[in-house]
Amino acid sequence: MLPEPEPTVCRALAADLRDAGFTAEALRDSWGAAADDAIARGLRSPAARALGGRTDALAVLGRLLVLGMPQAAASVDEAVVRAGVEGLARLGLVTVAGDEVRPLALVRPQSYADASGSGQWWIASDLDEAALGGPLPEDHVLGVGGASLTLAGLQLPTAAARGLDVGAGCGIQALRARAHVRQVVATDISPRALGFTRLNALLNGVEAIETRLGSLFEPVAGEQFDRIVSNPPFVITPRVADVPAYEYRDGGMVGDDVVAAFVGGVGAHLTPGGVAQLLGNWETREGAAGLDRVRGWIEGSPVPLDAWVVERESLDPLSYAELWVRDGGTLPGTPGFARLVDAWLDDFADRGVTEVGFGYLLLRRPAEGAPTLARYERLHTALAGDGIGTHLAAALEAHDRLVRMDDAGLAASVLVVAPDVTEARHHLPGAEDPTVIELRQGGGFGRALGVDPGLAALVGACDGDLPVGVLVDAIAELLGVDAGALRADLMPRVRELLFTGFLRFA
Repeated sequence: MLPEPEPTVCRALAADLRDAGFTAEALRDSWGAAADDAIARGLRSPAARALGGRTDALAVLGRLLVLGMPQAAASVDEAVVRAGVEGLARLGLVTVAGDEVRPLALVRPQSYADASGSGQWWIASDLDEAALGGPLPEDHVLGVGGASLTLAGLQLPTAAARGLDVGAGCGIQALRARAHVRQVVATDISPRALGFTRLNALLNGVEAIETRLGSLFEPVAGEQFDRIVSNPPFVITPRVADVPAYEYRDGGMVGDDVVAAFVGGVGAHLTPGGVAQLLGNWETREGAAGLDRVRGWIEGSPVPLDAWVVERESLDPLSYAELWVRDGGTLPGTPGFARLVDAWLDDFADRGVTEVGFGYLLLRRPAEGAPTLARYERLHTALAGDGIGTHLAAALEAHDRLVRMDDAGLAASVLVVAPDVTEARHHLPGAEDPTVIELRQGGGFGRALGVDPGLAALVGACDGDLPVGVLVDAIAELLGVDAGALRADLMPRVRELLFTGFLRFA
């Protein structure tokens, strides 16, 4: 159990970290980009070698709190003159053995940026595999990883009154939510995780985060929220003996049931117009595609929900098993690796699983009436930028506007091309006309879309001057085609371009 964090000690430590220049950028500059990237892969020796014998505060704190390496007590006292070694110990971050300070937790700086600006947090979490020198304990509290960064970036950057972070872990989602949500409740089944959430809130000077112990929606029974965010313990884990059940990733259910349970219960806890965002895995079972199963969960929700689900990647059972066995610190060639992989493969075989998808779910309780958004898509490409939350918010706004607008209203609208959109034309050698015209998106999901000459001409003409209907009529005359037929063909595709962010209302 982590000690209850003392506000005065947290403020003192924050001041020490600021004075030391303890930022992600400063540390990366100190030990180099290659060593910094190696830390994420569990290799700390390149960074330690780069620091050499440096005894300045940044180097001492980098070794102690980022790499998880013991340091001389005198050096640590000089690095944290306000909090002191005693303060670090009272926060549960270190223990003292003679003249040596040994880390009990990590504190790593984490930069962030969204539409409202940029900044940096210090995020405390448990020691990783490199610092422990072996597999993680089952009650391990994870720091900021790739999935948590992704979800933080997905959060809508629009104002809301009350938010909920389900499965808070170290508290990164609650911190991110507080940038736009006035009050956040953070829940977890782990008292230690909630201790880290409280510590990180105090360390970063973020107020109005309340922590509650319990599973899924049990701690908030009967309550509703404008925003709900969750990086749930969605990793599919065999329910057999001798397979570690890590609290940070294993929800204790069979297969993808934890994500199904979240989807089934979230609607009752959303206010009208409220939005839930989460990450998840879903199984393709005996020919039933994973996204179709997710659609079934959503359509079966007791509270009708708008839905936008994006599958970002999929893995075969063997690749999935190897990924998560390694994630727990059991590496290929070490005792138990093959046994654990076999346990995963047996579990998948029992349910007829042929593929596991990973992606994002955005669910919204309609402010009024029936759901109007049901979008399920596979986008197996890298995200194009940091502003994905802004992109999602703009897409929802465009959708809501388009739902209320018939084709006559759309024809009367004036549109502009989004500034991140480019066009590529591919010609056969010597050919005058292109064989392929492609629109590419520099932000959002980085979509690439093949278009025909009519749609390409319309997009190119959307400069905020003339209405869509006038442009379509002019293009029809230029191409020598029927204007009514061209309008019927283009209007649904213009709606799609508005939703996906290629076009915007002027």
